[in-house]
Amino acid sequence: MTALALDPLSLGAAARPNPEGRWVRMILMGTAFAFLLLFLFIPLLAVFHEALAKGWAACVAAMTDPDALAAIRLTLTAAGIAVPLNLVFGVCAAWSITRFEFPGKQLLTTLIDLPFSVSPVIAGLIYVLLFGAQGWFGAWLQAHDIQILFAVPGIVLATVFVTVPFVARELIPLMQSQGSDEEEAAIVLGASGWQVFWHVTLPNIRWGLFYGVILCNARAMGEFGAVSVVSGHIRGLTNTLPLHVEILYNEYNFAAAFSVASLLALLALLTLALKSLAEWHLHAQAAKTASEFSS
Repeated sequence: MTALALDPLSLGAAARPNPEGRWVRMILMGTAFAFLLLFLFIPLLAVFHEALAKGWAACVAAMTDPDALAAIRLTLTAAGIAVPLNLVFGVCAAWSITRFEFPGKQLLTTLIDLPFSVSPVIAGLIYVLLFGAQGWFGAWLQAHDIQILFAVPGIVLATVFVTVPFVARELIPLMQSQGSDEEEAAIVLGASGWQVFWHVTLPNIRWGLFYGVILCNARAMGEFGAVSVVSGHIRGLTNTLPLHVEILYNEYNFAAAFSVASLLALLALLTLALKSLAEWHLHAQAAKTASEFSS
């Protein structure tokens, strides 16, 4: 019998579940669910409840009002331009940061995160400073009859600014974790740069890219602060959906405001569903990569 013999009493104590740990787990889970219920589910249900307070007809009428349709078109236009631009930038930035060493690499990584730390209102004021009548380029723009502020270009610029990080920030850690072994093997086998990208890199990052795009699109369509500064709030012309909701609410047209807001809420739910799909595929891809690596 050695000195390291195990005590049966200690084994029994270790095998028994810890009641304190169970209560801590239940308290933490209950706090999380209560927080979500109070600050997410109830407000979301309230939006749909208020939207239908006067019936389906009033809700549909608010959504199909000419000003609302103009806001929807402008929102889709701004997102339709900003998201592809950020997609291209995000892929290029992520590929550069994860595959190459160059002067200013750390600076580029830091600048990608800049919109996260700058208030959207400040972002809008930056463009006022640049393109306003008294701005740096204001006189030149007026001389050439080019309208940036209070027009679609200003709204697109503000939207691009606030959505810059989303695609790049999803791809950088994914591409770092995947490494470059497959790409180097393809190059050794004679593949060109474009062939490596289309047949190796892109298939490996497609779900991370999809994840970043849907987050970027959701932020683009829901952006308020930066767009509010540069839009001019011209009804039917430069109001996006969030700005149109604000105008209706300020006019005490609550049913119409919540009806239009329900469109943004539905977008949030759709984004959540697509986000869950992308996360599932990313986890499956990570598990497959781990299993191949271990074997």
